[in-house]
Amino acid sequence: MIGPDAAGRLTAAAIDALALKHPKGFDLSLERIRRLLERLGEPHRRLPPVIHVAGTNGKGSTVAHMRAILEATGRAVHVHTSPHLVDWRERFRLGVAGGRGRLVADERLAETIGRVVAANRDEPITIFEILTAAMFLLFAEEPADVALIEVGLGGRLDATNVIEHPAASVITTVSLDHQAYLGETVEAIAGEKAGIVKRGAPVVIGQQGDRGAAEVLVRAARRSLAQVAVYGEDFLGFEEHRRLLYQDGEGLLDLPLSRLPGRHQIANAATAIAALRLAGFAPAETAIARGLAEVEWPARLQRIQSGPLLAAALPGSELWLDGGHNPGAGAAIAEVIADMEERVPRPLVLVAGMLSTKDPVGFFAPFAGIARRVLTVPIQSSDAGLAPADLAEAARRAGLAAEPVAEGVEAAIRRACEGLEGAPPRLLVCGSLYLAGEVLALSGLAPT
Repeated sequence: MIGPDAAGRLTAAAIDALALKHPKGFDLSLERIRRLLERLGEPHRRLPPVIHVAGTNGKGSTVAHMRAILEATGRAVHVHTSPHLVDWRERFRLGVAGGRGRLVADERLAETIGRVVAANRDEPITIFEILTAAMFLLFAEEPADVALIEVGLGGRLDATNVIEHPAASVITTVSLDHQAYLGETVEAIAGEKAGIVKRGAPVVIGQQGDRGAAEVLVRAARRSLAQVAVYGEDFLGFEEHRRLLYQDGEGLLDLPLSRLPGRHQIANAATAIAALRLAGFAPAETAIARGLAEVEWPARLQRIQSGPLLAAALPGSELWLDGGHNPGAGAAIAEVIADMEERVPRPLVLVAGMLSTKDPVGFFAPFAGIARRVLTVPIQSSDAGLAPADLAEAARRAGLAAEPVAEGVEAAIRRACEGLEGAPPRLLVCGSLYLAGEVLALSGLAPT
């Protein structure tokens, strides 16, 4: 998303070269990736057991919970997520037996991409397909106990959907996003996500806020003739006395709350536990508790506690970061911020940037009545960002006071603190994973 430091320079150079040959954007199809994988010796058929995860919101957090729990059991866990925040290598985490997985080495990833490019023979391809093939090679060539593979976009025609026999398929919350590729209704999008369901493979359906989407997902899961676990019917997570209680047909678990803040993370954690159980890994309660206490997932309501951006704020200010960028994410983030406000009142100011393909009014609407104002900034790392003035107008249509700050995030933070009386503000940088990557890089907090 933004230029990596020296640790990822070879990979970045390789991908820059690809960008000169192949068009940007999405071209959903399985034909090209299947052809390419056949030339590479079909590495997708030589993987450890795979848990395949799709969804609009929550899929990355659910993967993070599964990884933390599995690593707490001592298992080696390969993890594929997208997009990255600072460095392309974040998409490829290789498992380490008995320890924490590691990002793939820069030289190894660049070499693997080179092998994939050679096998492609200059035929039409997308960069995501090249990277997906590289992921399959890496995960096939390194031993591990399990691979957690997150869908890139949609599900049915996503390049990861060549996985034939997953240990489990997981679908997290479905809401409106990427309508140009997946359909204009939540039901249509759910149908695309349900495309990862495979006959005979267990299916876990996470919490759904839309009844139509839930019905589409459950129908697809039932048709698979496999074991199905549905949030709210077959398993459930809820908070009681600052504890996370998980319940399914096997009984009740009394667990610590997830380290990731927000009520929505209770449902994500519960979905992760259900998926691991249905996939046959059966982690002990102690491992689940340790995983919940240690889970990490950057730029999801992450508090920034050092660096130049925090220094630009009034002393005592809170600085939070979240990369959520669609209406469902806006609602989840606003709920958490409202809880914070109830416990410790502070003036809330949003510093927001967003891509032109998103729904800014839908994202901002849940913050009406919570945020004092919105300061909109450009996204330096993408040429598809909304102009700050246009984004400010969208925030005003959602009922918020807003103004553009063309100079960027640090200037917006300084502006947010001007003229405030009383408690230092609560600042939330939000609206884009691209913007989140910029904030992490500036703060010296690139994922490792």
